Amino acid sequence: MDIVILAVVIAVVVVGALGGLIVGSRRKKQLPPPPPTAPDITAPPAEPHVGDEAETPREEPRRTVEEVDLPDGSTPVVVEEPPTEAPAIEIPEPTAGRLVRLRARLSRSQNVLGKGLLTLLSREHLDEDTWEEIEDTLLLSDIGVQPTQELVERLRERVKVLGTRTPTELRGLLREELVALVDPSMDRTVRTENETGGPGIVMVVGVNGTGKTTTTGKLARVLVADGNTVVLGAADTFRAAAADQLETWGERVGAHTVRGPEGGDPASVAFDAVKEGKEMAANVVLIDTAGRLHTKTGLMDELGKVKRVVEKHAPLDEVLLVLDATTGQNGLVQARVFAEVVNITGIVLTKLDGTAKGGIVVAVQRELGVPVKLIGLGEGADDLAPFEPDAFVDALIGE
Repeated sequence: MDIVILAVVIAVVVVGALGGLIVGSRRKKQLPPPPPTAPDITAPPAEPHVGDEAETPREEPRRTVEEVDLPDGSTPVVVEEPPTEAPAIEIPEPTAGRLVRLRARLSRSQNVLGKGLLTLLSREHLDEDTWEEIEDTLLLSDIGVQPTQELVERLRERVKVLGTRTPTELRGLLREELVALVDPSMDRTVRTENETGGPGIVMVVGVNGTGKTTTTGKLARVLVADGNTVVLGAADTFRAAAADQLETWGERVGAHTVRGPEGGDPASVAFDAVKEGKEMAANVVLIDTAGRLHTKTGLMDELGKVKRVVEKHAPLDEVLLVLDATTGQNGLVQARVFAEVVNITGIVLTKLDGTAKGGIVVAVQRELGVPVKLIGLGEGADDLAPFEPDAFVDALIGE
């Protein structure tokens, strides 16, 4: 009996131990994480306010749509445009003595022609080689063959008679001969008085690249500086922006510009310019024509047409041919062709400050038999100067 009881006790103890082991193993297993709890949401700070928004809302009187006065459409709404300022009108400097003020621009021509000749003439012995060098210097200055031969012969004769050749005597001698070659007896006045009592009519012609439109604008400044009222005719309708360029020049000095559509009839624009010049009682009508290539006969015929149409109003008082002084003898070819189409009455030489060939003044006058009336000595607005033979020669040979 005791054995049975002992067996039962042992069995109970074993079962209890096994149960404890099972419970302990279950406790050792990791339990799943608890479900997340909703985070506490903190309201963002209120945005800062200034002015009326920072104040407590106020009760304001409100009107309904029926109470608001609406425009009935009978009164047009006028939108005021900001006032546009008129461009300031410039007052050009006087033209009297302008060439004297611009004489330094002729320094390149001075170095080759004036100083070069004085250096050669100052040699102790003037042999044949020296005279040939003098002749070459004159030819390189674009004076031309015939004027060069004449000048050399006169210089040889006077130097032989003079005997002594001090620098002062040589300079005076050379000055006299160059002034005589330039011919101060020619009338270099730009004619702006019409016989009919209307405005003077001046037509400006020349090939592309000579600075013709710019010269026309500068000439307007010259005329205004001398007390004239000017109307500009933009008859260069073939070159893009030519009319705009001329109109800008005119606005600077208060000159009215007559223009037509791009590619339009140049003769029609020229005709209208003269007509408006008469109506406005202007002193001068200045017509800028297209810079046509002198090798195109058809275009030159068109230039002749412009001249004929303008003369239906009144005869032309002045036809100025603009030549680029740097082109040298090629400019004479252009001069001959233009002279055949229109009656050239005066020459305007541009870019004379950038060339060592001041002798072109003599050559072109000999070729056409007409005077050089104006010369361009720079790119400034007032760098177009009336040609003065004495001042020009003085600038060439220096002090």
